[in-house]
Amino acid sequence: MTALWNVDLHSHSLWSKDCLTRFETIIALCRRRGIHRIAISDHNTVDGALAMRQLAPDLVIPSEEIMTTQGEILAYFVRETVPAGLTPEETIRRLREQGAVISVSHPFDRLRKGAWQEADLRRIAGLVDAVEVFNARCLFPEDNALALAFAQEHGLPGTAGSDAHTPVEYGRATVQMPPFDGPEGFLESLRQADIVRRLSPFYVHFGSTAAKWSKKLGLRPRLWEGG
Repeated sequence: MTALWNVDLHSHSLWSKDCLTRFETIIALCRRRGIHRIAISDHNTVDGALAMRQLAPDLVIPSEEIMTTQGEILAYFVRETVPAGLTPEETIRRLREQGAVISVSHPFDRLRKGAWQEADLRRIAGLVDAVEVFNARCLFPEDNALALAFAQEHGLPGTAGSDAHTPVEYGRATVQMPPFDGPEGFLESLRQADIVRRLSPFYVHFGSTAAKWSKKLGLRPRLWEGG
């Protein structure tokens, strides 16, 4: 029987405005924690993920978390940045042109700026491939449960990830799935996947806030750069 891969399908790097974790640190953490693939899904850019893939082509899924006019889209196997501020439909259209696999980030997290109104999410349910049904940064487990129920109602597979911004988080929540190659294989594998659910401690949010302010002030606190 083929061994399953342990895959973190939502994470950030120093290319996100609220993260200072370097590529080398993420790679080392993945090797240490048994993560076979990781989606580097920086806010509104795929450039960091593409750069990191050059360092670890066997590890990185180039991804992007995109803020639309209604909520955040989470896309995999992205080849070119899709800018923020477009409608969900236009964002999805541009991603489809690249052959990306499309999910929706933490759709019902009541504390997130990128959460969705249910009516808006229902409008695009037939246009996406998956829904993020477990995000380790959700402070209220009920919000992840609502995402799972929505995915099941619409017959969509679930994605899951750490949404890591600080070193302690990478691999906190993962998807265990058969090995895959490329978008089509990934989506087929996702339909057979199991989710490892572990919430991150609440204090990790202070790390991303500190990172955001340190960048604004031109500082780089070592606390959030190391492994």
